[in-house]
Amino acid sequence: MLTDIQRAYLRASRRDFLKTTSKGLGALALGSLIAPGQLFAGAEKGLVTGPGNGGAMPNYHHAPKAKRVIYLFQAGAPSHLETFDYKPLLNERWGEEIPDSVRGTQRLSGMLAAQSSFPLVGSKFEFTRSAKTGGYFSSLMPHTASVAEDLCVVNSMYTEAINHEPATIFMQTGSQQVGRPSVGAWMSYGLGSANKNLPSFVVLLSKGRDDVQNLNMQSWSSGFLPSHHQGVQFRSGKDPVLFLNNPNGINRDRRRMELNVLESLDREQQQHWGDTEIDSKINQYEMAYRMQASVPEITDFSDEPDYIFDMYGEDARKPGTFAANCLMARRLAERDVPFVQLYHMGWDQHGNLPTGISEMARSSDQASAALIKDLKQRGLLEDTLVVWGGEFGRTAFSQGKLTIDNYGRDHHPRCFSIWMAGGGVKPGMVYGKTDDFGYNIAENGVHVHDFQATMLHLLGVDHEKLIFKHQGRRYRLTDVHGHVVKGILA
Repeated sequence: MLTDIQRAYLRASRRDFLKTTSKGLGALALGSLIAPGQLFAGAEKGLVTGPGNGGAMPNYHHAPKAKRVIYLFQAGAPSHLETFDYKPLLNERWGEEIPDSVRGTQRLSGMLAAQSSFPLVGSKFEFTRSAKTGGYFSSLMPHTASVAEDLCVVNSMYTEAINHEPATIFMQTGSQQVGRPSVGAWMSYGLGSANKNLPSFVVLLSKGRDDVQNLNMQSWSSGFLPSHHQGVQFRSGKDPVLFLNNPNGINRDRRRMELNVLESLDREQQQHWGDTEIDSKINQYEMAYRMQASVPEITDFSDEPDYIFDMYGEDARKPGTFAANCLMARRLAERDVPFVQLYHMGWDQHGNLPTGISEMARSSDQASAALIKDLKQRGLLEDTLVVWGGEFGRTAFSQGKLTIDNYGRDHHPRCFSIWMAGGGVKPGMVYGKTDDFGYNIAENGVHVHDFQATMLHLLGVDHEKLIFKHQGRRYRLTDVHGHVVKGILA
């Protein structure tokens, strides 16, 4: 039997329903302005509902600012002293020995073992100061300077690694030793992906010079996480993803039948052995099948207008270049791929630095700035975190023989520069400071683990809570370290 109150609700007119609903929506909108975190179910428990994309986390740890990351990794370590950290004192004291009080007892790389003199060397490139942000930009980076008001430049990054491979792996996995999951793999594992037709973690490689060090694939490895979370490398050329196309004589329907049979066999094995890697193989087979349709579409730039190519630079028309990969990253971001990692190789200038770094800047500056502008004009920058930077800095003194036209710089882990944009980062600012020699941090140091903790925080993840148990130990990206850098949060 219905009560009188229930009958009254059933007799409510369409007008009553619309009036009541509109008031509710208005209250909801007002509530979102007053206390946005309370809109989400579970907020009273410190959880935010979502992401619901197949990840291990049933809820965000807090409301996310970023939905996706595009990481423009500049492999080889760009010199902070030639790009964003202006040090006029080095030019004034050109050729003088670096003071012992500055150099201290810091570790030097093995390449300086036979060097007895450490003469200071300034930058041959002019710097201009942004009127809006107060930050300095080298003449090597005019396009990046044009988007200064969108950037947060961090001049106080530091690391513990002094050689390229362990330093790169450290930036990507939180450990100098191979075998740990990369940040993209952690994100795929924890948050999943809204796009089921493309990988949640895509890797793009480019070279700015011919003589570059190769990268270790451990930088985008899934480590001990299930293997379907590892980065999928997109290549230039006829086959963007290796082994994706069907062999001759096998059409799409036949492939579907084969995969169905294979999955049934794998499920039997999974029930018998309980091996989680079998689930990963099934996921990889299914993803490859879906990618047979999605990858050709996303790698076809024929729908991009000429003004976009003009924005990114002529290299954007050449597959495999940094500019083309930046454009690809924007296309992937549009399709909600959560983590896109670009590696641009060639920044290691131990000698002939002025020529080498000029070449690298020409290959990357315009496209990096164009990516910011392109994301912004499409309304994507607000929830896309873009990161630009390498694995460590360069020394304030010259490596090898110093001349007025030629010098080099060795590895320097004690300080270096990166920039971040979008995705909840405070725009138009410079964070952290080095000493007058650009050799030691003077203010607001940001360790690699702090950077990683902050990146996860912007994605709605508490870096201390995203954990995977392996061989009896609980692991996380930041190991047992890391603090969120609140000073750069919008």
